[in-house]
Amino acid sequence: MVSDSDQGCPKCGHTETEVDDIATSGTGLSKLFDVQNRRFRVVSCANCGYSELYRGDSSNNMIDLFLG
Repeated sequence: MVSDSDQGCPKCGHTETEVDDIATSGTGLSKLFDVQNRRFRVVSCANCGYSELYRGDSSNNMIDLFLG
């Protein structure tokens, strides 16, 4: 069980992550014309697959937020 003082995945406590980038379309005309103008960084637990989405491009800060 993961306590508040432990670091790691919020679900399983594992400390290894995988980082990917995704792009999505918004609403309205960008969706109609399939313009992928919204970018996110996905930080996932390498053990259980739990994932969080973050706006922006700085992966180091996002991994720190994910692991606590």
